[in-house]
Amino acid sequence: MRLVADSGLWRTGPITPDTPLAAVLEVSGAVLSWTVDDPPDDTGVEITFTDVARADWLWRVLGESGHVALASAFDAVEGAATQGIELAGVDIVPGSVDPLRRLAIGHWLRRWWPASRLDGIAGLDRALLDVEVALLTVGAQGFFTDDTLDSDVAQLLAPHATALIGHVADNDPRVVDLVRAGAGLADDIGVDDAQWPELFAALDDSSMILTLPSDRRGDYALAAGSDADSRGGAAIAHGVASIRWTGVPPAIFDAAEDTVQWSVQATGATPVAAVRAAIIGPDPGTGIAVQLQSGAVTGTGVLDGDGRATLPLLDAQQRPLTEAVAWDHDWPATVVIVGARLSDTAETRETRERVRRWARARLDAPPPDAFLAEILAAESAY
Repeated sequence: MRLVADSGLWRTGPITPDTPLAAVLEVSGAVLSWTVDDPPDDTGVEITFTDVARADWLWRVLGESGHVALASAFDAVEGAATQGIELAGVDIVPGSVDPLRRLAIGHWLRRWWPASRLDGIAGLDRALLDVEVALLTVGAQGFFTDDTLDSDVAQLLAPHATALIGHVADNDPRVVDLVRAGAGLADDIGVDDAQWPELFAALDDSSMILTLPSDRRGDYALAAGSDADSRGGAAIAHGVASIRWTGVPPAIFDAAEDTVQWSVQATGATPVAAVRAAIIGPDPGTGIAVQLQSGAVTGTGVLDGDGRATLPLLDAQQRPLTEAVAWDHDWPATVVIVGARLSDTAETRETRERVRRWARARLDAPPPDAFLAEILAAESAY
């Protein structure tokens, strides 16, 4: 095994790509990462140590002798100028990181699953997914000897009591068994959201279940053609743009390409840009920043709950754009950015398509380690 110094930290294993292609798990003293569409393989994990003294789980992964060898090597090079450490005879114990990889995939599904009505990629039931991730986290407690970003089980469970009550009435024993296991875990760790007592009661007597509102968005906010907003002005220009997933919160926008429609409209002396993004929900896109740039012309605003925004347009001197200038402007090079502005190399269209291919493959033929939410999504397509 070879360890390499990288940005002030030590890492081992192949370099995994950036999100959204990386499935990441923060354990005590280290961050583990896999490339999501690589086949499961003990050699495919990248381990970046944030504090090797806290990584007291290493014996589970490297064996006791490997753990001792790695700790001794770190002690020997502490403060020395070296770019690498060779650990002869130290390798990952076969199968030891499999549960961690599955847990990392679970968190990836929560953050990056490319649900899309345009692309026909079914969404995942967030409540059931979070319950299964919570149960896996408890099963891996030996790797979470102190708090990490990915070890908060209560946070995973707390929001979902209402949705889980609705699942109690399902005829699918797989779902009911998972809900029951999640409720038992919530009871054990003391999750006390107001709806949890109702879930416990419903599990004891399913006849107590009331009709509850769904957490799924019933409509689909996507404008057609160039009608990005119904302001009634003449369309000076229009086009489409794609949302970069790493720039926006998860589970809000349709993950297909070209789901943002924009138009520049003559509504009087000062034209505006109307923008509309396809929201797949259930969370609305309220307050998410949107920017338009077309040469020296700029506009900024925020999306409302339907994914709409109206942007005042400014010229290079930050003055309101006039209609005459708008009609003469060259609009084809217009860029519309929803969410955070990222570098051109941060995330590409090809990266997103690679993720969509992987997601479709999991739906077409769920692997042995598929989550129940994935299996149900796959079954819903037939």
